[in-house]
Amino acid sequence: MKPCSTIPRENVIDVSSSDCSSTNDENTLSCADSQKQLVIYEPSNGGEIEVIPDPISYKPQSFQRVLPSIGAFTAQCANCFKWRLIPSLEKYQEIREHITKKPFVCENAHEWHADVSCSDPADIEQDGSRLWAIDKPNIAQPPPGWQRELRIRGEGSKKFADVYYTSPTGVTLRSIPDIEKFLFKHPEYMEQGVTISQFSFQIPKPLQENYVRKRPSRAVSADLLPYPLVKKARSAPRNRIHNFDLMFRRM
Repeated sequence: MKPCSTIPRENVIDVSSSDCSSTNDENTLSCADSQKQLVIYEPSNGGEIEVIPDPISYKPQSFQRVLPSIGAFTAQCANCFKWRLIPSLEKYQEIREHITKKPFVCENAHEWHADVSCSDPADIEQDGSRLWAIDKPNIAQPPPGWQRELRIRGEGSKKFADVYYTSPTGVTLRSIPDIEKFLFKHPEYMEQGVTISQFSFQIPKPLQENYVRKRPSRAVSADLLPYPLVKKARSAPRNRIHNFDLMFRRM
């Protein structure tokens, strides 16, 4: 499955100051008038251009907070470590489900990108212009007719994102207990082969530092502990799977 470093072009307010010649056409603005006009592109108006005669008294409409959305799905080749764009959510979910047993390589992209190989440049580079999040591996594809939606929260939230499943009848389910209750009330889905193992509410981890608000640590005095504080030996580090990153667009 790219929060805000650039401003979308459609929200830019442009003050016209280009040279022009005078005309008798009342629909055409003169040079003097053009420097006092604001031309605003408002997508909600169907893309029409709105001319504001008095920039000083103009008050723009209030906009709701725009949350980040998924801009692209990417996979990293296990051989050359270059990033390849995945063309659709469905294909991304298909690859992610078996990523541990079948690591992604450039040759897997031949299905939608003919003749691509490890010698070709990466489709996209991991840089600071986008928000990247590393996804969890081996998440099962949703059952047929079901949809799994990832909704990203704004920067500074307690969680990076929320996962929702939508049933074929349009019911939104937000947790495993919700799934269990729904399947209990609708046993026809279990008769069709739907199981709890096909659902996962694991969320990606953002690579941007401090995107998620950290909980303040609570210091506890050793004198208050009911047992002696023993430092455990550090276990061997686990191999982190970097094959999958979600790229989220900065709105």
